Amino acid sequence: MNIDFPYHFDARGRTATTDDNDHIRDMIEELLFTNPGERVNRPDFGSGLLQMVFAPNSPELAAALQFTMQAALQRYLGDLIDLQSVVVTALDSTLQVVVSYLVRQTQEPKTETFQKSGVQ
Repeated sequence: MNIDFPYHFDARGRTATTDDNDHIRDMIEELLFTNPGERVNRPDFGSGLLQMVFAPNSPELAAALQFTMQAALQRYLGDLIDLQSVVVTALDSTLQVVVSYLVRQTQEPKTETFQKSGVQ
């Protein structure tokens, strides 16, 4: 059993849990939306995605972000996933990230989409 992210309680009032595949997706989301320097004992953990949401959007920014996210995913989750691709798309004030990977334990292919907008 894995603790679900974000932390919440289930219908019974206990800590919510999730399966392995959803837990891996949660870990990818945490890595993407954590700024480097935010974690006390892991100052380089994170992708910098949130900092880029408010930067001037461009294809060059998306390409640079794609490179840094690939490196972070391989470094921190490489033992759990075999990263196939990371595609970052910049549309107006929104960055969309599509991560395709194989779950190493089951060899199951997965594709997850994450999106963050500068307008809340």
